[in-house]
Amino acid sequence: MNGKNVIMLIVLASMWGASFLFMRVAAPVFGPVFTTELRVAIAAAALLVYAGASGHRPAILRQWKQYLVLGGLNAAIPFSLICLAELHLTASLAAILNATTPLFAALIGWGIDRKPLGWGKIAGLLLGLTGVVILMGWSPVGYGTWVYASVAFSLLAALTYGLAGHYTQRAFKGVKPLDMAIGQQLGAAVLLLPLALVFLPEQAPTANAVYSVLALSLICTSLAYLIFFRLVSQVGPIKTLSVTFLVPVFGTVWGALFLGEQLHVNTVVGLFIILGSITLVNEIRVFKRRPKSILPTGRGIRGDR
Repeated sequence: MNGKNVIMLIVLASMWGASFLFMRVAAPVFGPVFTTELRVAIAAAALLVYAGASGHRPAILRQWKQYLVLGGLNAAIPFSLICLAELHLTASLAAILNATTPLFAALIGWGIDRKPLGWGKIAGLLLGLTGVVILMGWSPVGYGTWVYASVAFSLLAALTYGLAGHYTQRAFKGVKPLDMAIGQQLGAAVLLLPLALVFLPEQAPTANAVYSVLALSLICTSLAYLIFFRLVSQVGPIKTLSVTFLVPVFGTVWGALFLGEQLHVNTVVGLFIILGSITLVNEIRVFKRRPKSILPTGRGIRGDR
């Protein structure tokens, strides 16, 4: 994983961290299902406009069944579950729970593909989850049936993200990131449309809710998934899904800045622990050993300096 990929990972984390803020504002007004339908439909439209402006013709009809599956696993189901959870959880706590996605992805890879985890990745995953537990200290919520159910919804959303990452790698090899982004949003919009018509909003939308849906669609979905699918194609699903270790950091910061959610001093501690876990899971080497020359030294032949 090179420096460019790391920068893309951080930008993606900041966008997805903001998505929890926007869902927290929009979901109580539009409802979880209708919020998600608006999000994916507007995102799909924006991506189609971008494709047309750039002269790209998406080739998605040949794999329409696969895109329906992808749209369900990576958008319709998890987006709706998180919106439902945020009716009772803070944006920061929902973002923190989403950080379990890499753990589910690694376990799915081990169970389905028999990929060894290795002690380094196991340590990174455990370290990241430790950082997430520390971060939970500044997101106090009450306890009750709906709170526990909301935690379960968030964890189920993380599981579907893990499944989607592996499905993407198996079903869309060689497919362009723009095609995957468009196909996913269209697939999710088609799947959710019947439910969205049943669960129409019961109140007139506020200006903040409308702005939140637009930001959720254009920034946190259209642009973010272009980056996400590019990372999946370049570094694989497990390393890409480790972005969710950074998402709670941004989600908590955005929630504190714009929603007044409580922050504690343990922010810095949790941040450094999570960044350390990213290093372990992604196998980032700060210092690379210089390879030795295999050429024999002698007259007329120059060895390594």
